[in-house]
Amino acid sequence: MFVSLPMYDRPENRAAHDALWAGVRDNLGYGPKTLDRDTDHITGWGREDLLLGQICNLPYRADFRNNVTRIACADYGLDDTPAGYYHSVFVVRVEDAPRGLAPATLGRFAYNDALSQSGWGAPLARITQQGLQFHTTLLTGAHIDSVKAVATGRADLASIDAVTWRMFQKWEPMAANLRAIGRTGLSPGMTFITGNTKDPAPLRAALADAIAALSPDHAQTLGLRGIVELPDSAYDIALPKAP
Repeated sequence: MFVSLPMYDRPENRAAHDALWAGVRDNLGYGPKTLDRDTDHITGWGREDLLLGQICNLPYRADFRNNVTRIACADYGLDDTPAGYYHSVFVVRVEDAPRGLAPATLGRFAYNDALSQSGWGAPLARITQQGLQFHTTLLTGAHIDSVKAVATGRADLASIDAVTWRMFQKWEPMAANLRAIGRTGLSPGMTFITGNTKDPAPLRAALADAIAALSPDHAQTLGLRGIVELPDSAYDIALPKAP
């Protein structure tokens, strides 16, 4: 069996994620002793022995909707955001913040991955709604690399998952050089998944109980308040055009 929670895992919250999985495993009564941190996340989503994973809604919609079973969406308690949903924030260098979003799109937009809802799908939808477009783009490979690209001047704008941005503000000194100047629309948050043939109900109950039982320190570190079941229709979002 394979278990991984790769989407928000960092050295600073590793112990909290370990505690979360330990609680789920205790509630289930079975499962691997430790989280897998070596397997590529896309490979992990496609494994037949997937017991518990976490996926962004864009790759789920594009490639995995018929290949995994949704358990529930994570609720990270984001401001002005319904439970189970999330958004991204547009970030620029501090000195460029007064100019706003429209001028920023005339520069270079850094995105982590074309299959990232937070880094590409959601920001593209937002600027399109505003009648704007990205002038040029830069593929970075990760949100932290998008932040570094903007901070060092290789790019002028990026869109960062709001949960990730909250972590960067706590743990990444370079984030102090940036300011958020707007946000994207809402879409389903990070979704807990299991293998296509598995019953999600026991995992849903075990996960909910494990989150509720986290120690105050681990709960604060993760910012994870609970889980929410969203309807299938919440994922009926058009796929974005490629960069």
